[in-house]
Amino acid sequence: MFMQKRIIYGIDIARGSPRARELPRYALAILRDGEVSHYNMLRRQKIFNMIQKDMPEIIAVDNIFELAADRGELLSLMERLPDGVKLVQATGGLHPEPLVRIARKHGIYVDPENPNDEAEACARLADLGVGHEVSLFEDITKIKVSRARSLGRGGWSQNRYRRKVHGAVLQRSREIENVLKDLSREKGIRFEAVNVKGFGGYVRSEFTVYAKRGEVPIHSMASNDAQVSVRSVERDKIRYVPLKPRTQRRKFTIVGIDPGTTVGIAILSLDGDLLYLKSFRGIAPDEVVKLIAEYGKPAVIASDVTPMPGSVEKIRRSFNAVPASPGIEVSAEEKISLGKPFGYSNDHERDALTAALLTYRSYKNIFTRIEKKAPENADLELIKLHVIRGDSIEAAIEKVKAASETRERPQKPRTSPERPEERAVDETLQRIRETVQRQGEQIQNLQDYVEELKQALIAKDRKISKLESRLKNFKKEAYSEVRKSKEIEIRDSTIESLKKELSNKNKTVKELRRRSNKLRKIQKMEIRGEGTPVKVIAAFTKESIAETREKYGLKTGDVVFLENPSGGGAATAQILVDAKVRAVVIPEDISHAAEETFFKGDVPVLRNIELERADDFAMAEPEALKTAIAAWEKEADKRRQKAREDELQSLFEEYRSERRRGLI
Repeated sequence: MFMQKRIIYGIDIARGSPRARELPRYALAILRDGEVSHYNMLRRQKIFNMIQKDMPEIIAVDNIFELAADRGELLSLMERLPDGVKLVQATGGLHPEPLVRIARKHGIYVDPENPNDEAEACARLADLGVGHEVSLFEDITKIKVSRARSLGRGGWSQNRYRRKVHGAVLQRSREIENVLKDLSREKGIRFEAVNVKGFGGYVRSEFTVYAKRGEVPIHSMASNDAQVSVRSVERDKIRYVPLKPRTQRRKFTIVGIDPGTTVGIAILSLDGDLLYLKSFRGIAPDEVVKLIAEYGKPAVIASDVTPMPGSVEKIRRSFNAVPASPGIEVSAEEKISLGKPFGYSNDHERDALTAALLTYRSYKNIFTRIEKKAPENADLELIKLHVIRGDSIEAAIEKVKAASETRERPQKPRTSPERPEERAVDETLQRIRETVQRQGEQIQNLQDYVEELKQALIAKDRKISKLESRLKNFKKEAYSEVRKSKEIEIRDSTIESLKKELSNKNKTVKELRRRSNKLRKIQKMEIRGEGTPVKVIAAFTKESIAETREKYGLKTGDVVFLENPSGGGAATAQILVDAKVRAVVIPEDISHAAEETFFKGDVPVLRNIELERADDFAMAEPEALKTAIAAWEKEADKRRQKAREDELQSLFEEYRSERRRGLI
């Protein structure tokens, strides 16, 4: 059967820069199962055309920003990469080392002046599993189904077209949902759906799938009526994920697990690097064990709750790993703070990451001591493993050293005790001795740690005592000064009085500014024709009218709203008539005398006018106000006409009466 060759691209900039005006050119080294071929002075687009054809497993560079000028351009480039192609920074993650130094560590010669050498070194380092994969996208995919064109305006025919388009969106959405349901059953991938209903179907549908873009078998497309957009969700920060070494011994790891219907898994190296972080819905325990084993051999299995849940304990036993948990409840704020630099997609991943990070932190100091005490070229990981399992640093170093010497010299046949009973006793005694020694060393380590804490506490107590003494002296000096001079009290009193006066003035200024802003807002709305401003008078009294006049003024043509129209009479109404207001809006009836005064002064009194209130001012819809005033004037004209007719009728009756009496 034909086996596809492993293809790795190594790229190094040969001339120019992505930030320069002239487009840069690159050196490309293509590694096919150990055989390398070189290409010189290629433009970036040419390399991407070759990537589409070859579909390499890895694209390795010594600095990702040799490919792009900034994060936005890098994001655009990574979106163009085919599914499954990894972009790797061969020199490390957040804190990269020089390429020449890393290459030398792995027996690769590099001429720093030769771009071809550097490109080949990048490819060969990535082939060895050296470097960090660049991750710009969350393990989340967004799918949006929407109309393919605008519906426009129209009548019945347009409604039929709208029903047709919305029906197409509905059909496409259901097809995608069925695919995602199958994906969830087969691989445990979780998804969420939000549908916006429309006339005859859906206006749009949005699916959030908690998986990488390459794991979702749905692609962007468009038809006459519906279109589908599929995109990955961008991370807040670039994440650098260490590659798995190909030829080295399986690394020891620290694994955090959040159990439940959805299982969160976080895997750290013993150096604290995040190797894996993901969550699965409905995943079986044996699948969890298999996945964890792919990333190394767990030295510690951790949970963020105490005691450790039974499901996590079973996984721990599968690896014979050391159990770990915080021992105290960890707040949500602390979990968010711990996980933020690494990034996570949901609470399950966050809790698993918290368990792993807290465990690593508990060992970090002792790991540092191991690195200082261990001999050169010692197997640090194996020493750390022995310490995690309970050995002291010295005992762990001796064990690893002895094991190394044993592997190097021929093994001699071991002599067994003459009887099985003696052998069993010897083995038991040996185990007891080792346990006693290990526990003694653990006690010693804890005692040393307690002593360090005591010393730190003593130092803090001394510091607090010194600060309290200084504070006491400061107080004495201050009190002495106050007692020496009564003038300070007088000044303090004066300052306090001035502060209050200043505070009152500031409040007055703030109130005046607020009133000014409101008036300005009213003027703007009036200019734009968005509404007719209405000045609110709290009560139908001379005092309230005067207060409104003082705050906002009353001028010819103003519309006023009497919030409480009861209590006002003819004299009060005459004030508003004299102010020549355009109209008076009331929520309930006013006195007959007041209404008569407004009528004689030709000031419309309006009821049932809808106002949009905002504190002590309001706004009326211009057309509604105009219509109401016109209706009042029409009614007023009828009333005046009736009054004239009644007056004429009265004069006529008086004339007839005088004639009957012979006065005329």
